Amino acid sequence: MKPIKTPQEAAANIRDNSSIMIGGFMCCGHPFSVINAIIDSGVKNLTLITNDAGFPDVGIGKLVCQNRTKKLIVSHIGLNPVAGKKMNSKELEVELVPQGTLAERIRAKGAGLGGVLTPTGIGTEVENGKQKITVTEKDYLLETPIEADFAIIKANICDKYGNCFIAKSAKNFNLVMAMAAKTVIVEADKIVEPGELDPENVTVPGVFVNIIAPSKKEDQANNFWN
Repeated sequence: MKPIKTPQEAAANIRDNSSIMIGGFMCCGHPFSVINAIIDSGVKNLTLITNDAGFPDVGIGKLVCQNRTKKLIVSHIGLNPVAGKKMNSKELEVELVPQGTLAERIRAKGAGLGGVLTPTGIGTEVENGKQKITVTEKDYLLETPIEADFAIIKANICDKYGNCFIAKSAKNFNLVMAMAAKTVIVEADKIVEPGELDPENVTVPGVFVNIIAPSKKEDQANNFWN
């Protein structure tokens, strides 16, 4: 059985200067309750690894707008104009990574790989400072793995062993992030007994999960992008 904690108790594990992977896509599948608990805890100087910077007043965006984040590793920040302003003023460090490359760099860590080769970014600013490797007369960039101290993912259903079902587009980065972080927190809308979740519906196996936190009902209602 995995420990079941409140979002506040789960967030208490996170300290200043932690690196955190957060699943979700344009606020679809964001773990709102744990994100709010992180904000309430007062931690700062976080490195966030996620698809995007969210909206200013929703999910990940609040961590950016409330000055809790020192660095973003993301695919884009266009939904959050505050993130753009902070990047341009050098208040926030932003590493922009093509979306497929971001997913593969995270997956590489979980799979124990030394990196991935991709042609994406060849001939652009993306290749600056990166090793270029030629394979069968074609150039590739070596993209290194990304890991994190924590991964926070959102599940529709989680059993007490930590096995998760995540519906539809909310699946996105969750599995690869769960494989690439030292500690994995799952925020779940519904927690069930072992055996109540069909193994065929398991999106993230419980072997990767450390802590389960039930989402608050008001945050479930706000998850309108699913």
